[in-house]
Amino acid sequence: MTEPAPALVSLHLWRIPQARVPAALLRMGLDRTRARRTPGVLFAKMLGTGHGRTFTVRDADPTRWGALVTWSSEEAARDFPVARSWAALAEESWRVDLRPLASRGRWSGREPFGGAPADPGGGPVAAITRARLSVTRAAAFWRAVPAVSAELHRSPGLLAAIGIGEAPLGLQGTFSLWSSAHALRDFAHRGPAHRDAVRRTAEEGWYAEELFARFAVVGSHGTLDGRDPLA
Repeated sequence: MTEPAPALVSLHLWRIPQARVPAALLRMGLDRTRARRTPGVLFAKMLGTGHGRTFTVRDADPTRWGALVTWSSEEAARDFPVARSWAALAEESWRVDLRPLASRGRWSGREPFGGAPADPGGGPVAAITRARLSVTRAAAFWRAVPAVSAELHRSPGLLAAIGIGEAPLGLQGTFSLWSSAHALRDFAHRGPAHRDAVRRTAEEGWYAEELFARFAVVGSHGTLDGRDPLA
Protein backbone atom coordinates (compact mmCIF):
# COMPACT_ATOMS: atom_id res chain seq x y z
CA MET A 1 0.00 0.00 0.00
CA THR A 2 1.33 3.42 -1.00
CA GLU A 3 2.11 5.73 1.90
CA PRO A 4 0.78 9.31 1.80
CA ALA A 5 3.25 11.97 0.77
CA PRO A 6 4.85 13.81 3.71
CA ALA A 7 4.19 17.50 4.22
CA LEU A 8 7.92 18.24 3.88
CA VAL A 9 11.21 16.48 3.25
CA SER A 10 14.46 17.94 4.57
CA LEU A 11 17.99 16.98 3.59
CA HIS A 12 20.73 18.16 5.96
CA LEU A 13 24.45 18.09 5.10
CA TRP A 14 27.24 18.93 7.53
CA ARG A 15 30.94 19.48 6.85
CA ILE A 16 33.04 18.35 9.83
CA PRO A 17 36.65 19.38 10.57
CA GLN A 18 39.05 16.46 10.19
CA ALA A 19 39.83 16.51 13.91
CA ARG A 20 36.14 15.95 14.73
CA VAL A 21 35.61 12.91 12.49
CA PRO A 22 35.75 10.46 15.46
CA ALA A 23 33.04 12.50 17.22
CA ALA A 24 30.97 12.46 14.01
CA LEU A 25 31.22 8.68 13.78
CA LEU A 26 29.94 8.40 17.35
CA ARG A 27 27.08 10.79 16.60
CA MET A 28 26.08 8.73 13.56
CA GLY A 29 25.60 5.69 15.75
CA LEU A 30 23.63 7.54 18.41
CA ASP A 31 21.44 9.66 16.14
CA ARG A 32 19.81 6.91 14.06
CA THR A 33 17.33 6.17 16.82
CA ARG A 34 17.16 9.76 18.06
CA ALA A 35 16.15 11.04 14.62
CA ARG A 36 13.39 8.47 14.18
CA ARG A 37 11.95 9.28 17.60
CA THR A 38 11.75 13.04 17.02
CA PRO A 39 8.09 14.22 17.17
CA GLY A 40 6.67 14.68 13.68
CA VAL A 41 9.27 12.52 11.94
CA LEU A 42 7.77 9.91 9.60
CA PHE A 43 10.99 8.49 8.15
CA ALA A 44 14.64 9.30 8.85
CA LYS A 45 18.01 8.09 7.61
CA MET A 46 21.43 9.19 8.82
CA LEU A 47 23.75 9.24 5.82
CA GLY A 48 27.36 9.15 4.88
CA THR A 49 28.39 10.95 1.72
CA GLY A 50 30.88 10.66 -1.09
CA HIS A 51 31.86 12.06 -4.44
CA GLY A 52 29.64 9.60 -6.33
CA ARG A 53 32.24 8.96 -9.03
CA THR A 54 32.57 5.19 -8.47
CA PHE A 55 30.27 4.31 -5.53
CA THR A 56 33.08 2.34 -3.93
CA VAL A 57 34.88 3.06 -0.66
CA ARG A 58 37.25 5.34 -2.62
CA ASP A 59 34.40 7.86 -2.87
CA ALA A 60 33.68 8.10 0.85
CA ASP A 61 34.08 11.55 2.42
CA PRO A 62 34.57 11.20 6.20
CA THR A 63 34.24 14.96 6.68
CA ARG A 64 30.68 15.26 5.33
CA TRP A 65 27.61 13.63 6.86
CA GLY A 66 23.90 14.04 6.42
CA ALA A 67 20.33 13.23 7.39
CA LEU A 68 17.23 12.78 5.26
CA VAL A 69 13.95 13.31 7.11
CA THR A 70 10.28 13.27 6.11
CA TRP A 71 7.85 15.27 8.23
CA SER A 72 4.18 15.10 9.12
CA SER A 73 3.93 18.90 9.09
CA GLU A 74 6.01 21.96 8.30
CA GLU A 75 5.65 23.05 11.93
CA ALA A 76 7.29 19.85 13.18
CA ALA A 77 10.19 20.34 10.76
CA ARG A 78 11.13 23.65 12.34
CA ASP A 79 12.71 21.93 15.34
CA PHE A 80 15.08 19.02 14.66
CA PRO A 81 17.35 18.47 17.69
CA VAL A 82 19.65 16.18 15.71
CA ALA A 83 20.40 19.02 13.27
CA ARG A 84 21.19 21.40 16.12
CA SER A 85 23.70 18.94 17.57
CA TRP A 86 25.43 18.45 14.23
CA ALA A 87 25.51 22.17 13.49
CA ALA A 88 27.46 22.68 16.72
CA LEU A 89 29.98 20.08 15.53
CA ALA A 90 30.21 21.28 11.94
CA GLU A 91 32.15 24.02 10.20
CA GLU A 92 29.52 24.23 7.44
CA SER A 93 25.84 23.26 7.28
CA TRP A 94 23.29 23.16 4.47
CA ARG A 95 19.62 22.26 4.60
CA VAL A 96 17.33 21.98 1.60
CA ASP A 97 13.56 21.62 2.00
CA LEU A 98 11.68 19.60 -0.58
CA ARG A 99 8.11 18.77 -1.63
CA PRO A 100 7.62 15.32 -3.21
CA LEU A 101 6.50 15.30 -6.83
CA ALA A 102 6.78 11.62 -7.73
CA SER A 103 8.36 8.49 -6.32
CA ARG A 104 8.64 4.86 -7.31
CA GLY A 105 10.26 1.98 -5.50
CA ARG A 106 11.06 1.36 -1.86
CA TRP A 107 13.62 2.33 0.75
CA SER A 108 14.04 -0.21 3.58
CA GLY A 109 10.67 -1.65 2.59
CA ARG A 110 8.96 1.76 2.82
CA GLU A 111 7.57 4.27 0.33
CA PRO A 112 8.63 7.33 2.33
CA PHE A 113 7.76 9.98 -0.26
CA GLY A 114 4.35 8.70 -1.39
CA GLY A 115 3.76 7.58 -4.94
CA ALA A 116 1.29 9.86 -6.72
CA PRO A 117 2.81 12.39 -9.17
CA ALA A 118 2.22 16.06 -8.47
CA ASP A 119 2.51 19.17 -10.62
CA PRO A 120 6.16 20.36 -10.47
CA GLY A 121 5.30 23.95 -11.32
CA GLY A 122 8.34 26.07 -12.13
CA GLY A 123 11.68 26.52 -10.44
CA PRO A 124 14.44 24.15 -9.36
CA VAL A 125 13.89 20.46 -8.68
CA ALA A 126 15.83 17.71 -6.93
CA ALA A 127 16.19 13.99 -7.45
CA ILE A 128 17.07 11.24 -4.98
CA THR A 129 18.07 7.75 -6.07
CA ARG A 130 18.74 4.96 -3.63
CA ALA A 131 19.60 1.31 -4.21
CA ARG A 132 20.47 -1.82 -2.27
CA LEU A 133 22.83 -3.66 -4.57
CA SER A 134 22.40 -7.30 -5.42
CA VAL A 135 25.57 -9.01 -4.17
CA THR A 136 25.98 -11.03 -7.35
CA ARG A 137 25.47 -8.01 -9.65
CA ALA A 138 27.45 -5.34 -7.77
CA ALA A 139 30.56 -5.59 -9.98
CA ALA A 140 28.53 -4.81 -13.13
CA PHE A 141 26.99 -1.80 -11.40
CA TRP A 142 30.35 -0.43 -10.28
CA ARG A 143 31.77 -0.76 -13.81
CA ALA A 144 28.88 1.32 -15.19
CA VAL A 145 29.07 4.13 -12.61
CA PRO A 146 32.02 6.23 -13.89
CA ALA A 147 30.45 6.86 -17.32
CA VAL A 148 27.09 7.81 -15.80
CA SER A 149 28.77 10.06 -13.23
CA ALA A 150 30.79 11.87 -15.91
CA GLU A 151 27.60 12.37 -17.93
CA LEU A 152 25.80 13.72 -14.87
CA HIS A 153 28.46 16.27 -13.99
CA ARG A 154 28.57 17.77 -17.48
CA SER A 155 24.77 17.98 -17.79
CA PRO A 156 23.37 21.49 -18.42
CA GLY A 157 21.24 22.68 -15.51
CA LEU A 158 22.95 20.62 -12.79
CA LEU A 159 23.39 22.80 -9.70
CA ALA A 160 24.82 20.23 -7.25
CA ALA A 161 25.29 16.48 -6.93
CA ILE A 162 26.51 14.29 -4.11
CA GLY A 163 26.67 10.59 -3.34
CA ILE A 164 24.69 9.49 -0.27
CA GLY A 165 24.40 6.17 1.49
CA GLU A 166 23.69 4.31 4.69
CA ALA A 167 26.90 2.28 4.33
CA PRO A 168 30.15 2.60 2.37
CA LEU A 169 29.18 -0.35 0.14
CA GLY A 170 25.90 -1.85 -0.99
CA LEU A 171 23.45 0.82 0.22
CA GLN A 172 24.04 3.76 -2.05
CA GLY A 173 22.36 6.62 -3.82
CA THR A 174 22.58 10.15 -5.13
CA PHE A 175 21.12 13.55 -4.44
CA SER A 176 21.11 15.96 -7.36
CA LEU A 177 19.79 19.50 -7.66
CA TRP A 178 18.65 20.92 -11.00
CA SER A 179 17.68 24.32 -12.36
CA SER A 180 14.43 22.91 -13.78
CA ALA A 181 12.41 19.74 -14.32
CA HIS A 182 13.33 19.99 -18.02
CA ALA A 183 17.06 19.80 -17.23
CA LEU A 184 16.54 16.72 -15.07
CA ARG A 185 14.44 15.01 -17.77
CA ASP A 186 17.10 15.72 -20.39
CA PHE A 187 19.74 13.98 -18.30
CA ALA A 188 17.48 11.05 -17.46
CA HIS A 189 16.25 10.36 -20.98
CA ARG A 190 18.90 11.65 -23.39
CA GLY A 191 22.22 10.70 -21.83
CA PRO A 192 23.40 7.47 -23.51
CA ALA A 193 25.35 6.19 -20.48
CA HIS A 194 22.41 6.79 -18.14
CA ARG A 195 19.89 5.24 -20.55
CA ASP A 196 22.12 2.18 -20.94
CA ALA A 197 22.44 1.85 -17.15
CA VAL A 198 18.65 2.05 -16.72
CA ARG A 199 18.17 -0.65 -19.37
CA ARG A 200 20.78 -2.94 -17.83
CA THR A 201 19.36 -2.43 -14.35
CA ALA A 202 16.08 -3.94 -15.48
CA GLU A 203 17.60 -6.67 -17.63
CA GLU A 204 20.38 -7.81 -15.28
CA GLY A 205 18.80 -7.18 -11.87
CA TRP A 206 21.51 -4.98 -10.37
CA TYR A 207 19.38 -3.96 -7.38
CA ALA A 208 17.69 -5.93 -4.63
CA GLU A 209 15.73 -2.76 -3.79
CA GLU A 210 15.59 0.61 -5.54
CA LEU A 211 13.91 4.00 -5.32
CA PHE A 212 13.78 7.08 -7.51
CA ALA A 213 12.05 10.27 -6.37
CA ARG A 214 11.65 13.82 -7.69
CA PHE A 215 10.99 16.92 -5.60
CA ALA A 216 10.19 20.59 -5.91
CA VAL A 217 12.68 22.72 -3.97
CA VAL A 218 10.91 24.96 -1.47
CA GLY A 219 13.78 26.32 0.64
CA SER A 220 17.53 26.38 1.19
CA HIS A 221 19.50 27.40 4.28
CA GLY A 222 23.27 27.63 4.76
CA THR A 223 25.98 26.71 2.29
CA LEU A 224 27.36 23.67 0.47
CA ASP A 225 31.08 23.90 -0.34
CA GLY A 226 31.05 27.58 0.49
CA ARG A 227 27.95 28.63 -1.45
CA ASP A 228 24.19 28.28 -1.62
CA PRO A 229 23.63 26.15 -4.76
CA LEU A 230 20.33 27.95 -5.34
CA ALA A 231 21.71 31.48 -5.04
